[in-house]
Amino acid sequence: MNLLGVCLVATLLAPAEGPLRIDSVVPLPAQPHASDPAVIWYDDFDGPEKRYTEARGGLDDRVGFGGAGRSMTCRYEEGERGVGDRKVFFGDSPTGRVVRRGETFTDVYWRVYVKHQPGWAGGGEAKLSRITSIASPNWSQAMIGHVWTSGETLTLDPATGVRGDRVVTTRYNDFANLRWLGNRPPARFPISSPGEAGWWVCVEARVKLNTPGKRDGLMQLWIDGRLESERTGLDWRGRYDRHGLNAVFLESYWNDGSPVGQTRWLDQFVISTRPIGPVVAPRRPVLLVGGPSPGPPRAWEAEVAGDDEVVAWRSKPVTASTRVTVDASSGSFAGPLAGADRLAAGARYAIRVRSLDPAGSGASWSGWHQAFRTASE
Repeated sequence: MNLLGVCLVATLLAPAEGPLRIDSVVPLPAQPHASDPAVIWYDDFDGPEKRYTEARGGLDDRVGFGGAGRSMTCRYEEGERGVGDRKVFFGDSPTGRVVRRGETFTDVYWRVYVKHQPGWAGGGEAKLSRITSIASPNWSQAMIGHVWTSGETLTLDPATGVRGDRVVTTRYNDFANLRWLGNRPPARFPISSPGEAGWWVCVEARVKLNTPGKRDGLMQLWIDGRLESERTGLDWRGRYDRHGLNAVFLESYWNDGSPVGQTRWLDQFVISTRPIGPVVAPRRPVLLVGGPSPGPPRAWEAEVAGDDEVVAWRSKPVTASTRVTVDASSGSFAGPLAGADRLAAGARYAIRVRSLDPAGSGASWSGWHQAFRTASE
């Protein structure tokens, strides 16, 4: 596909059935994560399957970020706890198929895009991801930073397996010997609600280990580019310093089981020593619409703005199509980009969308969401 013709693909909804959202932005085929030396692991699930230490569940070639490619499937049968997991081990891990072997990491970011099927039921599905410090071949853990659900939102649930300078856990998930540091605060964004199903949401987390002997550890959570939850002053590991952060897991385990058969998808998975942020798209990118439930195509329009929410481009009404290219033929550039034919290079943007009735009147705009960054040139 010509990069200048990359499009924003949209699954349209009838306004009565739920608000429109931008499903995803078609990213550059070569994301910078693939060659960034700060990146520990990158998987867009589109090429040859990567070798994880553990991998359960398949890939779906019908659902992918950007409207093409594949994604990791988390499948929940009615009453079941889910299938779909990937485990990455790195650095100084004493077990597993280890990447970046021998390095020590104390500050790590990880990002994944999450999509719940339209009509999602049952609220939060418990487990999404975790980062941990594996301290022995039998998987004893010095600490764990969980990203779990709290109701329909995500929350941070840190735990330590250290007392003083000694790891006291004896196995994986040794709950009897873990000390929980507090399951809080919940994020504001209801990622597992029916009203926010049907489109891709960017979830990024960070853990910074404490300096041995100090309470200066950190855990943060961003959703769709916004800082939604943060814990400071954490004592992750006491005075222990033999192992750093060395494993990140994507998970599907739903403690109570799913009330119905349904699917969640994960895509664009990155682990890095630096902030990751959203996908990178061409300067003439595409905003695709999705939402809580499928419906017949309707007329719609979209706007693109920078972090200041000053509109940089607005589309013409879009009919009989599920995609629009951000260019001068399908809309107009505005504000500091008035008269331009593409978005600024290396800039961060977000999108909002609304449906139009047959008379051309617009429904309420969605919030600004689906952040992306443009190519640097």
